[in-house]
Amino acid sequence: MKLSQLLTAPNQLTLLRMGFVPFIVINLVAGHYKLALILFVLAGISDGLDGLLARTLKQQTVLGQYLDPIADKLLLSTMFMVLAILHKIAWKYTVLVFSRDISILFASAVLYAIAGLRDFRPSIFGKANTFAQVAAVFFVLLFQVQHTRWIWITQTTFLHATVGFTLVSAMHYVFLVGQRLRAANPASSHDRAASSI
Repeated sequence: MKLSQLLTAPNQLTLLRMGFVPFIVINLVAGHYKLALILFVLAGISDGLDGLLARTLKQQTVLGQYLDPIADKLLLSTMFMVLAILHKIAWKYTVLVFSRDISILFASAVLYAIAGLRDFRPSIFGKANTFAQVAAVFFVLLFQVQHTRWIWITQTTFLHATVGFTLVSAMHYVFLVGQRLRAANPASSHDRAASSI
């Protein structure tokens, strides 16, 4: 890995986003929900900026393709875990989020080991799931700052959307894994078809 990739502005922003995580956790545990919300919003803004800078400055790197989703997963998974520990969201949401992420990580490792596949770009369902998770965390934190009914309804809606998109994106990922494996091993698929005739 070249040091120049690590020093690009988009990747520096991604690393900054990862650096926000411990400070958000510290404020959550201390009950400083307003400050935790501000830091979470800043982390979200940095997520949008790093992609914009990468395209604008033409600094899209292989390292960035790996770092960006890792930073997203680190932030969101940590938020769901801490909020569940603090009893601000039900554990079922956290378990579901972690189960999906661990399954995808395992499947990606298997794809790389078996077929050498490295292209793990998120699907439209994966992106929708990430958006639902971000929105759910945002409104859960906002509800701790301002207890109003519309915020509670909105947080509940996005938590349910997270469940739906998690299940749909997981099934879609299984379908994509099958497709990529067949595309990577056309010869073996042909041999199996021939032997069945």
